[in-house]
Amino acid sequence: MDSSIFVAAADCLSFFVTLAATILCLLLAFAVIFRKLKLEPSPSKLKNLKKPCDCACACQGGEIDNSGEDMTVVLSGGGGGVWENGGDMAVERQPGASMMEQLVPEITTHALSYLDYPSLCRLSMTNSLMRKAANDDNAWKALYHKDFTSEQDALNPPNGWKAYYAATRAIVTVNAEFFRIVRERLLLEMGQFWLNADYVKCFHATGESFSGYNAVMESWQLAFNWENVADFQIRDVRTRVLSNMAWVTMKAYVDIGAGPFNMTNVYEFHNGRWFMVHHHNSALLNNGGDQQHMQ
Repeated sequence: MDSSIFVAAADCLSFFVTLAATILCLLLAFAVIFRKLKLEPSPSKLKNLKKPCDCACACQGGEIDNSGEDMTVVLSGGGGGVWENGGDMAVERQPGASMMEQLVPEITTHALSYLDYPSLCRLSMTNSLMRKAANDDNAWKALYHKDFTSEQDALNPPNGWKAYYAATRAIVTVNAEFFRIVRERLLLEMGQFWLNADYVKCFHATGESFSGYNAVMESWQLAFNWENVADFQIRDVRTRVLSNMAWVTMKAYVDIGAGPFNMTNVYEFHNGRWFMVHHHNSALLNNGGDQQHMQ
């Protein structure tokens, strides 16, 4: 009898504990919902809600209007700037656009001028807006003047500065390959480097000239057999590219103290690649009156 009363009392106590816990959970849930509804403004309030400007322009008294899909930054005239008629100026911002994409074209072009060739190419692959910015003709003109020369500032390439930069870069690479062949004395590669035509010409540093493909190749065979050919450095490379012809002028230093050789290489474009058609190397006398050899 006593045990049954004790069990019933325990069951009753468990019931009340469970009921109290359930009521407490419901009260907490209602409190959270009520607080959220109280803090969240209604759609009508959101329409007229204006927040202080937190943009990177550091404007004072600015406001952002969120009433439409596009964000509009409203700049007040009280920030110390010069404004016409003391009014406000609204600057449209596209949603989801980065800060770089919001810059005016002049600032974007100036920023891109600090990039090198690989970086500008990688930037053009990020998105459509950056591709448009990276393909800007002024950006490639600035890059051309930085990497090559500013002598052709008045030039107006028919296919734009990007195509002209690519063509110039290709010629510079081909010209560097020519000097690699000379340093390593690769006669077979030299034969493939020249255009097989009867009008090609070669002027060596010895003062001798050769005309025609076979005569030019024989001259290089003799030049590669010279034992007193010194190593050299190429500097002051200048390039001019036309549609199917290009010429490169440069200075080659065998002995920095003796002065440079002046060189000119002319190339023609055939069957999808550049071939050398003319090489001219000035003769240079050392202090003793003997010629220094430089192919």
